Amino acid sequence: MLPSVVFRPIRLFVVCVALTAVALVAAALFGHLMVGVFIGIGLLMGLLNAVLVRRSVAAITADAHPLKKKMAVNSAGRLLVLTVIGLTIAFVFRPDGLGVVFGLALFQVLLVLTTVLPVWRKLRTGNAEPAASGGAGSGGDVRKGTEWSESSDD
Repeated sequence: MLPSVVFRPIRLFVVCVALTAVALVAAALFGHLMVGVFIGIGLLMGLLNAVLVRRSVAAITADAHPLKKKMAVNSAGRLLVLTVIGLTIAFVFRPDGLGVVFGLALFQVLLVLTTVLPVWRKLRTGNAEPAASGGAGSGGDVRKGTEWSESSDD
């Protein structure tokens, strides 16, 4: 099981706001302030998508018999809407509107980093203990399918 630190939307929101501020300053220095604004919009669209993914996964897996098809249709619909909105903004406000696409891409990198790094750090330091055994040194290996207990520290 993944630790509870994996997805924290409030932390991601704060990072998105900070990245938007950096993008605004950098874009203003190059004389294209609106690119920074659109990067911020793309970051927020990515965050909204991540929160909606979390909600839909929770709702679908709460069913007695969750269906992969339901998850796939939900994801495809959400990504279609997100893509249409992003590309429409990029087209209507070109060339600065292309910042939305960069913001969406930047958010995906940010999401992967904020998801993988805490788990990797916890596994690397040995703080995660296998759920079925007495400790990290008892031979449990995440690559062999051992489930790891959730930890509230972090």
